Amino acid sequence: MTGLTKCDWPLDGGMMEKYHDEEWGIPLHDDRKQFEFLIMEAMQCGLSWAIVMKKREILRKCFDDFDFYRIAEYDDNRLDEIMETHGMLHSMPKIKAVVNNAKKFIEIIDEWGSFDKYIWHFTDGKTMVYRANQFIMPPQNELSETIAKDIKRRGFKYLGPVTIYSYLQAAGIINDHQEKCFLYKHIIENYPCEFVD
Repeated sequence: MTGLTKCDWPLDGGMMEKYHDEEWGIPLHDDRKQFEFLIMEAMQCGLSWAIVMKKREILRKCFDDFDFYRIAEYDDNRLDEIMETHGMLHSMPKIKAVVNNAKKFIEIIDEWGSFDKYIWHFTDGKTMVYRANQFIMPPQNELSETIAKDIKRRGFKYLGPVTIYSYLQAAGIINDHQEKCFLYKHIIENYPCEFVD
């Protein structure tokens, strides 16, 4: 999408910019995509986001297109196969966390009907727009702390308040596009939002 004013961070003319323009921060209501975003954020712990984005297709291949029902059934042999996949992020604790999180994700679906209903209930179905974030974007906030505490209680791994904050940005539960960005206005005009000073 050339010619549009955008956030400063993704202007690489390639992968990051495409992710920004087509996915990042647009309110998301698809459970499989929610799981994908959670897994990508968890895998990013200790790494740059660019590295995870470059590995996205490998992650998709290793984790059956982020099908959490299939992932929840992985055995040790499957985990070893993933570890041996060329180009994969070689962290067995993170790979095991993906399987664990798939099981916990399904438990939330069983309880709430969908993960979407669960995650959006924290904001009453509205995208949060924190006006102060236009000046200083925090690494975490009260919302991400609340959600991280709840999912930790439910047994999720590698999803602390900083990681959850990044996920909330990606899933459009928080609108952290810069005001100058075309998507900031698009989201405000097309989705239920709540402004917070």
